[in-house]
Amino acid sequence: MLFSPYDLLALGAAVCWAFTSVLSATPARHLGTFAFTRWRMALVLLLLLPVVLVTGSWHSLSVADCGVMALSGFIGIFVGDTALFGAMNRLGPRRTSVLFATHAMFSALMGYWVLGERMGAQALLGGALVMGGVMTAILLGRHKGEVHALETDSGHWGQGVALGLLAALCQALSSLIAKPVMASGVDPVAATAVRVAATCVAQFVLLWSGYAGARALNPATPRILLQVGWIGFLGMGVGMSLILLALQHGSVGMVAILSSVSPVLLLPLLWLRLGRAPAPGAWLGAGLTVLGTALVLMR
Repeated sequence: MLFSPYDLLALGAAVCWAFTSVLSATPARHLGTFAFTRWRMALVLLLLLPVVLVTGSWHSLSVADCGVMALSGFIGIFVGDTALFGAMNRLGPRRTSVLFATHAMFSALMGYWVLGERMGAQALLGGALVMGGVMTAILLGRHKGEVHALETDSGHWGQGVALGLLAALCQALSSLIAKPVMASGVDPVAATAVRVAATCVAQFVLLWSGYAGARALNPATPRILLQVGWIGFLGMGVGMSLILLALQHGSVGMVAILSSVSPVLLLPLLWLRLGRAPAPGAWLGAGLTVLGTALVLMR
């Protein structure tokens, strides 16, 4: 069976997330994990609300749908994204991408256990190649002696690994929760707005509770806010809406597998940023990922 156009939406989300992984490193470390996520969500909500109100797409959501999507946002964005950027602050975007890519495995397993989703032999082989290729490309994608800030560790390594795996698990769980609502045909932009709004509320409650870790490490300058706004628009406004639209017609596991190629797409971006080509092992991993993706698409 030839691929569905909705498969390409998951790949489009992977492209968005690859760009935001590189762009997020500086503002996330400047503001701190919680402050970065809070500003990002607030700015995205300011962008999405006028669109939802003007188009009337909010009518596609029932009260029950809003509750489900709010829960999905709380788990996937408030907990998951906060953990993801916490891991990135400690491990850098490349290592964090390795850990976050495991969300494809978590999603496929949850889709099988909870929703009864099945994959054919070709799709399973393709998914395995994608996962193996992603891990190979990222783990072997660094040259010895790399000292760029994007490749340095900062903080406790074990905490970074735990946060990265938590982010992957939350991403898989939030997709599983959102799948039934998206399959009913609700508007993806309106659904994204609900998820973002729930996250904003949780972030400000945490800040107003007096939790010291929620405060910004440094002032939010206009330049930093401009960067955060662009990152939020690309990663949440575009990327997450594409994922939700893909979930309307695709399985949780398949969408997760295709969107997990973002770490491989990150390699050429790091090449441009660092001015140095990835190590040979990265090309091997990229080749495996391309082959696996082709098998999944042509299943």
